[in-house]
Amino acid sequence: MESKKKITIKDVARKAGISKGTVDRVIHNRGEVSEESAVKVSKAIEELGYEPNVFASMLASKKEHLIACLLPAFSSEDYWSMSNEGVERGAAMAKSFNVTVRTFNYDQYDIESFKSACCEVLDAEPSGVVLAPMFKNETRNFVEKLSEKRIPYAYVDSKIEEDDYFTYFGLPMYQSGYLSAYLLTMREKPSKAAVVRILRDKAKQSDPTINRREGFMDYMSEHFPECEIQNIFINPNDPESIATTLQEFFANHPDFHHIVMFNSRVFLITTYLESHPDSLRRVIGYDNLKQNLAALRTGTVSALITQHADNQCFNAIQALSDLIVLKKTPAKKDNYMHMDILTRYNIDYY
Repeated sequence: MESKKKITIKDVARKAGISKGTVDRVIHNRGEVSEESAVKVSKAIEELGYEPNVFASMLASKKEHLIACLLPAFSSEDYWSMSNEGVERGAAMAKSFNVTVRTFNYDQYDIESFKSACCEVLDAEPSGVVLAPMFKNETRNFVEKLSEKRIPYAYVDSKIEEDDYFTYFGLPMYQSGYLSAYLLTMREKPSKAAVVRILRDKAKQSDPTINRREGFMDYMSEHFPECEIQNIFINPNDPESIATTLQEFFANHPDFHHIVMFNSRVFLITTYLESHPDSLRRVIGYDNLKQNLAALRTGTVSALITQHADNQCFNAIQALSDLIVLKKTPAKKDNYMHMDILTRYNIDYY
């Protein structure tokens, strides 16, 4: 069976009785074209069923776009370094679309640093933005300005639920917290549990794991309402103070054997835990950082919930590239990543 001939601009021009250049200007809205010519082209396109190659047209136009990635600064082998791997892969992919990807980093413990980075992004006049909503109020102010400028933005890692974001790639935060409570308590009924939390900005705006914590608390309330839950706040930039804080807490609360951390840095407490073994202890953390995996192998950490942080940023960049260049939107607004559960028994196969 003969395949259907693909209709070209040349066919449209012949049908309309005008030049290929005029047809090109009408289709891509470039240059002055008479109303009569525009009508002829539209009629020819409709009659022939012409479908323009959007991707080829984009390349021919030589128009360049910028996607800005607004993410926390990172060091090697931390959570945001994994996200950056996804940014680099996304940048390589987007290059073929005439899309440049540029990263704007900020100090995740400093709200002024975040505000400054937001201003830099706006000054760059991007066609799209990828960001993690680290500081909720300032993030709201920033995305309102993006919306005013009709700049689409994609959330990664976490999101502001009631916000008008273009798309989200990350874990279902509430459900992942609910899952952590299940994993923490699946072996025995706990009477007490400790939640280890990170001391963040002085303005107390940064709380990216709040929805995860809510999921955890709801599970505990539903299944173990009598369980006493205490928060332990640690300073991630002061290892000595972490040991002191944990020493003081467990000296005063020796019967706390269940511990959970909702961010990627459970490794911050494993040195202390390893030097103070407890056969009844169960520890749940998040993310497959190298140091977390080492603690999982020794049994210091009981289980990790992981999420492929690199794929979040890559997928967000790809979705924005598709929107900017091809006017294509993802099938779903919320694109949830797998909640993978790692233990010392399956870690070597992940």
